[in-house]
Amino acid sequence: MDVKNVPIPIPSFQEEEEEEEEEEETPFWACSVHSPLLKQRKELSISMEKAENGAVFREKDEVFADVSDDTAHQISTDPWYQVAFVLTTGVNSAYVLGYSGSVMVPLGWTGGTLGLVLAAAMSMYANALLARLHEIGGKRHIRYRDLAGHIYGRKMYALTWALQYVNLFMINTGFIILAGQALKAIYVLYRDDGVLKLPYCIIIAGVVCAIFAFGIPHLSALRIWLGVSTVLSLVYIIAAFVLSFRDGLKAPPRDYSIHGKHVDKIFSTIGAISTTVFAYNTGMLPEIQATIKRPVVKNMEKALWFQFTVGLVPLYLVVFMGYWAYGSNTSSYLLNSAHGPVWAKTLANVAAFFQTVVALHIFASPMYEYLDTQYGSKVGGPFSPHNILFRVLVRGGYLTINTFVAAFLPFLGDFMSLTGAMSTFPLTFVLANHMYLKVKSSKLSAVQKGWHWANVVGFGGFAVLAFIAGVRLIALDSQTYHFFADL
Repeated sequence: MDVKNVPIPIPSFQEEEEEEEEEEETPFWACSVHSPLLKQRKELSISMEKAENGAVFREKDEVFADVSDDTAHQISTDPWYQVAFVLTTGVNSAYVLGYSGSVMVPLGWTGGTLGLVLAAAMSMYANALLARLHEIGGKRHIRYRDLAGHIYGRKMYALTWALQYVNLFMINTGFIILAGQALKAIYVLYRDDGVLKLPYCIIIAGVVCAIFAFGIPHLSALRIWLGVSTVLSLVYIIAAFVLSFRDGLKAPPRDYSIHGKHVDKIFSTIGAISTTVFAYNTGMLPEIQATIKRPVVKNMEKALWFQFTVGLVPLYLVVFMGYWAYGSNTSSYLLNSAHGPVWAKTLANVAAFFQTVVALHIFASPMYEYLDTQYGSKVGGPFSPHNILFRVLVRGGYLTINTFVAAFLPFLGDFMSLTGAMSTFPLTFVLANHMYLKVKSSKLSAVQKGWHWANVVGFGGFAVLAFIAGVRLIALDSQTYHFFADL
């Protein structure tokens, strides 16, 4: 008897949809850019089967669930350590140069340290829950919205996609602001005449990000660029650390008190806590997990452990050193506070600029995948002329909108806190806990259920408060500065 043709009964957790019609048997295809791995079945022995376009792997006594939907990007091709570097690239992006000012200044030593450590622990936990839901109901869910749609129905599919789009759009807008700040910082080191303003630098940054996006067809294609990104991260983190340490040794006693009126302190604290959550989370874990080789859950957990242990060391070093050196006067972009050789600050800012270009591509990949799958050509390779032209037009249009918003409202700290409120809290904490509760309910004790419900209610309530605080910050800064401000 040929076991690969024996159907495997896997229960569905879909509640709002009627039972789906039986799908036609889909042949095995290779993991290439335009023909992803669609179906895998249970095998009693390790084997490798050659299909017309490549190879399909099966492991002993393991159910290989169906991919949830077709995609123009690669699936199951990356080792766990490559995915770990993707996650670490995100967490150690040039955003780390802003956390001394946006987290430590409003919270102080005690609150800031506890906030960063607790946010890391809760983020690791929530991401691990989400990773364990990657294969349920007989499907491998390669997109966050696919997973939410499978569990809740079509309405939640649309809401999750909207939340994720807002999350990634605002993160990418922040990246372009960061890159623009790095460019302006370089210019000011040599000519502080006010000619090259921040909005112009943001436009230049947007153009460079677009050029990079045209040449990298999908997330798995980053490969060598992840190594380059890691080196660039180390350059600006080490430079910021050393320069801050030098300044701290020479500086008089610093002021670490939290300034402002009582009401301002409350809202600043809420915004800073929201930023700590923003610091660790991508809002696109299923999309990243889709690229990882099997076993997908175990390998993803390895990548997460790497991110939340080794991957956080550079972040903590630069954040704490920056606050120690400058106290409550720490800038929202740490290199603006640092003093030292011009060449060192130039090198750090150049590294921050180019690392931001790579990091933006990671966070823009879900939108690129959607556009490529829905509207891209299935004919030819990723570097065929018509596919390159498609990326130029579509990705160029998307990044043009990002760049305009970045230049229009260049308030980086506000974007971090508002992004955490609007999408990171709901996607990473509220949805992850509720989905796990819904799927695993029959296997959870009363205490475990109570724990997950407490997370859902607690993080949901805080998301509302953080949203109010984020909007308030942008409103206040909009009154203090004009649109297209040269900060």
